[in-house]
Amino acid sequence: MFIDEVRIYVKAGNGGDGCNSLYRDRIIRLGRPDGGFGGNGGDVILEADGNIHTLLDFQYQQHFRAPSGLHGSSNHKKGARGEALHIKVPPGTLIKDDSTGLILRDLVKLGDSVVIARGGMGGRGNSRGREALKGEPGEEKTLRFELKLVADVGIVGYPNAGKSTLISKISSARPKIANYPFTTKEPTLGVVKLYENEVIVVSDIPGLIEGAHKGKGLGHKFLRHIERTKILLHLIDVAAIDYRDPYSDYVKLNKELKLYSAELAKKPQMIVLNKIDCPQAKENLRAFRKKLRGKKFLTISAATGEGIKEMLREVHKELKKHAKD
Repeated sequence: MFIDEVRIYVKAGNGGDGCNSLYRDRIIRLGRPDGGFGGNGGDVILEADGNIHTLLDFQYQQHFRAPSGLHGSSNHKKGARGEALHIKVPPGTLIKDDSTGLILRDLVKLGDSVVIARGGMGGRGNSRGREALKGEPGEEKTLRFELKLVADVGIVGYPNAGKSTLISKISSARPKIANYPFTTKEPTLGVVKLYENEVIVVSDIPGLIEGAHKGKGLGHKFLRHIERTKILLHLIDVAAIDYRDPYSDYVKLNKELKLYSAELAKKPQMIVLNKIDCPQAKENLRAFRKKLRGKKFLTISAATGEGIKEMLREVHKELKKHAKD
């Protein structure tokens, strides 16, 4: 199950109380203050971990508490500090304050981390001749995690365009494939080996429809997963299996991208016409070429593998071109 949005509660550890103690012996009858300080509470730290790919685990555990610091004791002994609590999240996780919607941190890369809740300070002991104090409470927050997949290439297209077939052909990803729309109900990541020591990550999102930018067909939920990609691969069913016009699909989907995000619409986009092996594709291809007015496009058959090697070479060139973006 692919979970990309959750809400959790975190509580940092409380500071330990300072000790109120007096040392007495045969000489010091009135007593000498010797109470130690309390230990600081443990922090709550969020870390991006490449071994985690969804937020599924947070469906089952939604409350996290770091250990509190120990209390100080006599003979100037300071209480031990509470250990930090490390919470692992997938790279690409956006951390928001649930009550305000304010973005607290964006953990994009492997190893990115943030102290999201600080432990309370330990209380002062009376060893310095002042009154002992209680430890401070640790911070507590309700957070919302939103996952945006991190990939090099994002495959977009209308339902039944052949996106799942394509990603299964070029990678080891095995999404559900069937001859009807909306087979794919969650984003899929696939690792594609281009050359001996060079791989790229490709993201296939469920098919988009008109009104996707408003959330129709869960469009807004899926569109955020291609915001971090370097380039988009716009897959179009040139055979018009579902009796839609290929060029109209191209225009409408680009409109949805623009309405959702101007930045997303500006991303480099490769136009790829799929199902070129079907008999009706040739006539539609001629009409599409005329309407596209000189724009470059590629033709493939995800089912037979025709044109896929050439497409991957062009993908590699495009990624090299935008490597610094």
